[in-house]
Amino acid sequence: MNEMHAYRLSAAGSLDNLVKRQERQPAIGPDDVLVRIRAVSLNARDLMILHGPQPYGPKPDIIPVSDGAGEVVACGSAVSDLKPGTRIVLPFRPGWIDGPFKPADAATDLGGAVDGVLCEYVAIAARAVVPIPDDMSFEAAATLPCAGVTAWSALTRGNPVNAGSHVLVLGTGGVSIFALQIAKSMGCTVIATTSSNAKAQSLIALRADHVINYVTTPDWSAAVRNITGGHGVDRVVEVGGAGSLPHSMKALAPEGEIALIGLLDNPMDTISPLPLMSSMGVIRGISVGSRADLVALLAHMHQSFAPVIDRVLDFDEAPQALAYLASRQHVGKIVIRV
Repeated sequence: MNEMHAYRLSAAGSLDNLVKRQERQPAIGPDDVLVRIRAVSLNARDLMILHGPQPYGPKPDIIPVSDGAGEVVACGSAVSDLKPGTRIVLPFRPGWIDGPFKPADAATDLGGAVDGVLCEYVAIAARAVVPIPDDMSFEAAATLPCAGVTAWSALTRGNPVNAGSHVLVLGTGGVSIFALQIAKSMGCTVIATTSSNAKAQSLIALRADHVINYVTTPDWSAAVRNITGGHGVDRVVEVGGAGSLPHSMKALAPEGEIALIGLLDNPMDTISPLPLMSSMGVIRGISVGSRADLVALLAHMHQSFAPVIDRVLDFDEAPQALAYLASRQHVGKIVIRV
């Protein structure tokens, strides 16, 4: 009997409920591949799963974490375009291959609706996995499926940004850093906010054109408008929610767009839409992206930039990695080597 080690969340609510176990490797069907996971990366969504039920999950006793990369070790009998040894990355939402989003696709989300990747082996549909370049590390590839694809969707869906666009990113989490890097690679001017001078230096090193410390400049939307000569920004990559959305609306250029991604702060039940109406702006909800988006991001970034990895921890240190993510001290991605 082939066995593996896997972390399972026995109950939501506490990191203490995350337990490493030895169990049987998953079986594969004719259209599946078995992947040996080599690296996983963490997202804010993993903390949400850890602390409470979400739509489409988590299922009881789940293997958490959505983002992983590794190598194919076995193929189902109907698989002809992959072979053992192929290096791949898994999409966040394996059921969404291409085309418009369908709500039912969310029922395939790794680490929420179905078991995730915080383990040594994963069985997955062969058509979902994406081969990675030979010169890309597993650690780098593992950062892409959720944060990277979300940032890509935030900038390319709706009215895509282009050279000369002004883009506002909030903070130094995975999505925001990816959005900064992607926007710069497209020729955009990027304004970033942060809470500390140390993180501001990190953002400048990543080529942010302007950085605003929102602690020392509470009215940061006015600062954004000053930087843009009163015009505002064409795109806001909004990860905060109630605490930042009113400022994001005020910072928006006429007919600009807010890509609404996260709700790190309290729910948005007392926010006036009037600033959005006055700019004729748009709020577009972003729910990661498809396999096709992952392929497009991979092709774009391979020629343009490398992911920012804050630190890499060992598999036995998974609880410490999640605790570090919760501290919000990181810049970029936190990776676990499996």
